[in-house]
Amino acid sequence: MNRITRSEGALLKFAILLLTISLPLFALGQHKNESKPSAPAHSSAPSHAATQSHSSTPSHAATGHTNTASRPSTPSTGSRPSSPSRPSTGSRPSTASRPSTPGGRTNTTARPSTARPSTAGRTNTAARPATSARPSAATSRGPASRTPPGRNVALRGGGTASIRPNGQVRSFSRGGMTVTNNIHGGRTIVSTHNGATIVTHGRVGFVQRPYVVRGGVSFVSRTYVVGGVVHVGVYRSYYWGGHPYFGWHPGFFWHPGFYAWGWQPWGAPLYWGVGLWGWHGPWWGFYGGWWNPYPYYAAPYFWLTDYLISQQLQAAYAANYAAAENAHADEMAADAAASDAAAAGSAPPPADASAGGTPLSPELKDAIAQEVKAQLAAQQQQAQQDSAPAPAASAAPAPAAAQTPPPALDPAQRTFIVNADLTVVSNGQECALSSGDVLTRLTDTPDADQTVNASVSASKKADCTAGSTVAVKVDDLQEMFNHFQETIQNGMTEMAKKQGTNGMPAAPDTGTAASSVPNPPADPNAAADLQQQQQQANQAQADVQQQAASSGGTQ
Repeated sequence: MNRITRSEGALLKFAILLLTISLPLFALGQHKNESKPSAPAHSSAPSHAATQSHSSTPSHAATGHTNTASRPSTPSTGSRPSSPSRPSTGSRPSTASRPSTPGGRTNTTARPSTARPSTAGRTNTAARPATSARPSAATSRGPASRTPPGRNVALRGGGTASIRPNGQVRSFSRGGMTVTNNIHGGRTIVSTHNGATIVTHGRVGFVQRPYVVRGGVSFVSRTYVVGGVVHVGVYRSYYWGGHPYFGWHPGFFWHPGFYAWGWQPWGAPLYWGVGLWGWHGPWWGFYGGWWNPYPYYAAPYFWLTDYLISQQLQAAYAANYAAAENAHADEMAADAAASDAAAAGSAPPPADASAGGTPLSPELKDAIAQEVKAQLAAQQQQAQQDSAPAPAASAAPAPAAAQTPPPALDPAQRTFIVNADLTVVSNGQECALSSGDVLTRLTDTPDADQTVNASVSASKKADCTAGSTVAVKVDDLQEMFNHFQETIQNGMTEMAKKQGTNGMPAAPDTGTAASSVPNPPADPNAAADLQQQQQQANQAQADVQQQAASSGGTQ
């Protein structure tokens, strides 16, 4: 047996000690490696949520747009486009819970269907394609401020006035009269006298009086005086949110077959040139490039759309350029010459460079045509209902509990054509609209000032720019819709005269029947009342302007 030397024993002990220390450390390192997760491979694992939400976003063009209110369903004649810069409405659900997709686009897979259920039989089956320039949610929520800059003045003898920063009187109320001045001239005067409401808006004035109550609904009469011409209309009263509104009611109806003919396609396209329309004069030369008539008409409601727009533009020219007709006689003569030259062909003359603004796009014009079509179907249904025995007239007021929103707040009614010069507010600043400009209403519930949000879809001047969100009075929207309805009826009257001529197909029945609430006689004192109102407003305006100049007022 070999003996181990002292040096070899010491070496063996050192080796045993080293092995004892290293084995636990090795085991601990192995344990850590086993519990550590492996890193993901970024190049081979794309986000499923992002790719799915982008590829599965339903096309807006395929989404059915179902309108509410009491308009009957009309057959689709193709896609119903919305305005190219129409922001999302306030009625859409919050996007806070939608996962984000590349480029800031929200994932619409979590969004409920945008189709609006029909509440009273009206279903517009035309689909709206996606807008080409939809603003972000931040810009579509509405104006940051609805209060324009300026100061308020307490008037001697009672009343208040709002003064613009440039010293112009924006509005004032005194002694039962309210006057509102537009930023580019023109004003609206509202006053009461002997139980009548007297309103002057630019060149148009009317006197409104209570008329009759039928079936618990109050109707008022309006005697209009425009350039010395008098006509009478009937308006139904609405009461909503503590505020009264008035909607146009036809004095007569066409037989239902004529309405049905109006919203159904013709068998072949109708070519109706400028010469047949009879468009000529300065207005046509001035606005020719802002709006282009259809090259042909596939259905009567397209013909009515061009009639409607042409009437609005003629009114805009008369309101905004009549005073300049003498000062710029040479320019007006050039416009007239261009108009006469264009009347010989099919193309409109070039637009006057001063018009500016955003032209009426084909998509937006088709959206207006779809509104015309829907209105014809609604009037057809109304004509059928009106043929039933009418309830007896009563002088008693309508029940206060009978509250109904006006047509201007109908969720189905989004597109409005401005019917008169109007000043609105966008982000705390005032801007002007004129007859023929187009608005798209965004919100459905008025605020305390009876205003809602709307988007400017087309404007003839670069004042209220297209795509901007403005605060507009529901009263003003309702007057736009009233004028829209009345102009359609006037256009139907023109079609009744022209059907069966110059290639226009013959209509089946152009007979009429008196409404259950026929027009009353004209107010014999309307012209005198309006003239007196103008004189009183002129005197009050001068006094308010003087007080505003001598008073610092309050901010």
